[in-house]
Amino acid sequence: MIDTVIFDLDGTLLNTLDDLTDSVNYALEKLGKPLHTSEEVRMMVGNSVNYLIKKAMPEGSSEEELKQCLEIYEKHYHSNMQNKTAPYEGIREMLATVKELGYKTAVVSNKSDGFTKALVADFFGEFITLAQGRSEFFPRKPAPDSVWHVMNLLGSTKETTVYVGDSEVDVITARNAGIPCFGCLWGFRDRETLEAEGAAAIISHPSELVGVIKSI
Repeated sequence: MIDTVIFDLDGTLLNTLDDLTDSVNYALEKLGKPLHTSEEVRMMVGNSVNYLIKKAMPEGSSEEELKQCLEIYEKHYHSNMQNKTAPYEGIREMLATVKELGYKTAVVSNKSDGFTKALVADFFGEFITLAQGRSEFFPRKPAPDSVWHVMNLLGSTKETTVYVGDSEVDVITARNAGIPCFGCLWGFRDRETLEAEGAAAIISHPSELVGVIKSI
């Protein structure tokens, strides 16, 4: 029986796309590079900030240029990551239900650990107290190490844990961790992408989550 739910953050609990796009374009503009639409940025996020910057910068950019862009981006995002970011519709209600039913919860994200912890605390502190982002101590998703770390802190097992995410990286992460992944359709990827990677279930609205958990 499932007693633990681990969530991705960007595209799963929080719609961070506009703030991510603004910070990416701020950095690109500072370097005199072409800007991107939010839909273009949507397909760049999910792996890591390094991957995001590499995809956002023109092909053939030097390592020094990528480093400069990353530094500008992270400084800007640190001060502007809550301008437009907000929970998706139904997320807070879903988390309240999950808490009321006694499920253990956590967040595991490829966003930097500081940003991850700050956003989870600010938006979901009454529901989720454990959050793990990208850090020097764990390889980024889809490596399962950060998921296992959180499961260990929660006292959870592979048999009792499910991961909820919106991208192919999340599905692969869960598979590598030996747990099922529920793919959510309100985030950054579509049904075909999630099903192609083998998501255990697809949910179209946060209110469906508890019912799907109880069905497995």
